[in-house]
Amino acid sequence: MMNEATIPERVPRHVAMIMDGNGRWAKTRGLPRLAGHRAGTENLRTIISACVEFGIQYLTIYAFSTENWGRPEDEVQGLLQIVETVIDKELDELHRNGVQLRHIGRLEQLSPRLQEKVLGAIELTKNNSKLVLNIAFNYGGRDEILCAIRRIIQDGVTPEKVTEELVNSYMFTSGSPDPDLIIRTSGEMRLSNFLIWQGAYSEWYVTSKYWPDFDRECLLEAIITYSQRDRRYGKLSAPSEDRSGVC
Repeated sequence: MMNEATIPERVPRHVAMIMDGNGRWAKTRGLPRLAGHRAGTENLRTIISACVEFGIQYLTIYAFSTENWGRPEDEVQGLLQIVETVIDKELDELHRNGVQLRHIGRLEQLSPRLQEKVLGAIELTKNNSKLVLNIAFNYGGRDEILCAIRRIIQDGVTPEKVTEELVNSYMFTSGSPDPDLIIRTSGEMRLSNFLIWQGAYSEWYVTSKYWPDFDRECLLEAIITYSQRDRRYGKLSAPSEDRSGVC
């Protein structure tokens, strides 16, 4: 086990994760896909605990996309059941550990019972401050932007008043800073419609590990890599920070 001294001084305030590879993890073990999703859900405990340990303040996880409804019906229903079970089993402990739960995405397509449980979890934990956990469920980045545009129009905002700050306030993630680091497991090299507005200048870290195998040490390695990056936001490094030696 790595000791606390290995944690870098510069830690991302907000980490977002595309938890990919559950199905392939299960396939390599001769298990059904849902077994992989259950294993991935179990792994969240480890990662949430590590985020608190490392001083990460916001964690956003991509749990279910707007496109995932197109998967086989038994898998979709199984995923919805897993979410309900997780709320029933894990909510009290998350609350005791100071985790504030937020939902980003649309709740309308979920059953009234599941909607009620999600909203109840948000209400119960709203004053917690150890870690903000944004759960992107029935979420899509393009859909989020469309929803923001529609609400801006409905509110009668005139074009000259539309700024980045205003658009941010209409996004599902309003109240959370943009992610500093986006992690994708399983080695896939694509955005998958995830935080496409908020991730404009996020650092990316892609690992071949499947999500159920992505543990504390893997997260620490990602954070160490992040701490070595030169974040320029489209500008040039200050002379003392220019690591390339090239203008």
